[in-house]
Formats: sequence, C-alpha cells, structure tokens
Amino acid sequence: MKPYFRARRAAAPNLSFHRTTLSRRTLQVLVLASAGGWLFGCGVQGTPHPPRLERPAKITNVSVVQVGQSLEIHFTLPQQTTEGERLTKPLEVEILRAVARHATGISKLPEPEIWTRLIRDEWLPYARGNDVSYLARLTEREFHDWRGQALVVGVRTLTRGFRHRPLESDPSNLVDVPIYDVSEPLGGVHCMVTEKAIEVQFPAPTRALSGEAINDLVGYRIYRSLTGQAGTFELLGEVSTPHYLDSHFEFGKTYFYQVSAVFGMPGHLAMSDPSPAFKVTPRDVFPPAPPQGLSSIYSAGAVELVWAANTEPDLAGYNVYRLDEQVPQRLNKELLHTPIFRDTTAPPGKVLTYYVTAVDLSGNESKGSQKKTEETK
Repeated sequence: MKPYFRARRAAAPNLSFHRTTLSRRTLQVLVLASAGGWLFGCGVQGTPHPPRLERPAKITNVSVVQVGQSLEIHFTLPQQTTEGERLTKPLEVEILRAVARHATGISKLPEPEIWTRLIRDEWLPYARGNDVSYLARLTEREFHDWRGQALVVGVRTLTRGFRHRPLESDPSNLVDVPIYDVSEPLGGVHCMVTEKAIEVQFPAPTRALSGEAINDLVGYRIYRSLTGQAGTFELLGEVSTPHYLDSHFEFGKTYFYQVSAVFGMPGHLAMSDPSPAFKVTPRDVFPPAPPQGLSSIYSAGAVELVWAANTEPDLAGYNVYRLDEQVPQRLNKELLHTPIFRDTTAPPGKVLTYYVTAVDLSGNESKGSQKKTEETK
C-alpha cells in the first residue's frame, strides 16, 4: 500500500509553483503599464501655465438721457480683455456717479462712486446683443435734492479671478446729465384717421413732477409700435406743437402710439415718462374722387362714353349709370378696369343721361361724375 500511495502523491500537480509564477507575471505587467502611463502622461502634460487673467477693456460709448425720474444709460459691453484676448468669464457691471454741485464742472468732480452693481442675470434683461440700455431710478429724495444740478455718470465692468477677486476695467467716458423738473406722463393721447395720415393729438403738459409750473419745455417725441409691448416703440419724429401727422401707414394694420414731452436745451435734453399707449386700426372709409372729363357720342346704334382715368393707387374700377325716368340704373355687371364704355342697350329716339363713379379696393364708391346727356336716333 505504501508504494502505491507515494506514486499518487508524486504525480499530483504543484499548485504552489503555478501561483507563484502567475503572481510574478501579473506584477511585471502592472509595473510596465504603470511606467508606460507615467511616460505617456509626462509627454502631454507639459509645463503648467498660470490661469489667464481677464481684465475687461474700457467702455468708451456711454450715453445717458433723463426719462422722468430715471436715467436711461446706454453702452456696449466689452468683448475683449485689455490684452486683446476674448473674454470668457461672466461680466459684472458697475454704474458710477458723482454730483456736480453748483456747476463745478467735470474737472473738479470727486471720484465717481459705485451707484449700483449688476451681476449678469441683472443686466441681461436690459441687453440686446452687446448693447445695454439700463434704467436707473432716482429716489424721491435724490430727485428733490438734485433738480437743477448735474450728475456725472460712467460705467465699469469686471470679472472675477483667483479667490473671487474682482478684475476691474478702467472707468468709461463720463457723461454729465443735468437733472430737469420734467412733466408727468402726458394724458389724453388720441388719434384721428384721415385718408392721407394718422393724426396723433395730445394736450400740452400742465404740471411738473415737483408740482410746480412747467419750464424748459422744447417739444415732443412721437413713438410707434406694431405690438404695443415694452421695448418695441420706435421714434417717429419730433414736433414743437401737440400734434403729429403719421403719413406712413396702411389701412387695416394696427398701430400703438406713445408721446414724451422734451425739456432742456440742445446737447442736454430730458424727457417725461412716455404716455399710455394709444391703439388705432385705421379703416379705409374714404372713396375715390369722382371721375372727370366724361364725354359721350351716339354711333352705330350705341352710346360711347369716355372719361379721364383716376389716379388713386387703390383704385379698383368704375361703374356707369344711366338715368331711366330719373332713376339711376347701373349698366355694367362687373367693375370696369378702363375708362371707356359702350352702351348697346340705349333705346332709340330718347334723350339719355349718364354719369360714372370710381370704386376703390375697399369697396368705397365715389360720388358721380358730371352728368352727360346724349340723344339717340
């Protein structure tokens, strides 16, 4: 039994040897992979660079106008850094202001202070592309104290760098804004539609925001929109009297009008807040002019009529009428497109009277032309 037992043990596989061999091979593979990864990483990492500083370029086109008790500030956001690189970080906007008391002038102003700071979500609603029109409102106390004086306004932008530190641009150009006691919004704006124009009418203002009498009024600005929504009103023109003729319109199209009173002097103008919008949809209820130059002749058993063509751009055609016992009868079934007609139904041996009307595309019919009498045979 012992020899048989020994032979069986000698033939058993050496598991310890295989485990050792496998462990060594696995370790070699891992070492090589780690070395390769280290070499590869060193190849692409290169020399580390510090983060790029993004200091915005200076704004140079700030303009400001007083609207009611607010300042409407216009400017274009910078798109590059001071080094000419493209800005990629979110911009913040700082509105700067100083008070020029008693005509001290810009050269003697104190350092402008931050009036308000706007993060991106706060200035974005006022932006169209890169152009911003921000409305900064004066408090009742500020408006009371600064009437008759001037504010000087500027803009600065900034990004945030390491540890959220601000990287500020240089202050923009400074704009001096005299504060006027403008009127309240105009009331009573309405429109009258004529054949050639929409006439916008409104009363002159009678009281300033302070409650005092009106001073420094120089005229009015008229605005129009196709939707009536805020931000869609466009300037039509300026007038010195309280009415305006808008000749660029289409019948059947809806328009909204607003009016602002203008105060100040050239170069330093202020406006009242706009009036409530007035909506109008002009309808064409205006007939063409009566046709002119009607003439007639009896020939070959018919009466031939000819007249001068109308010149209205919306002319649709003409109607021809004959008086039978003083009762007008229209002779044409369809509108005539040319100023000529031949009445083949004219009874012989009669004295017949004719006239012509013009009709426009809206169906408005003119008064009759001068009557013409013809005797048939």
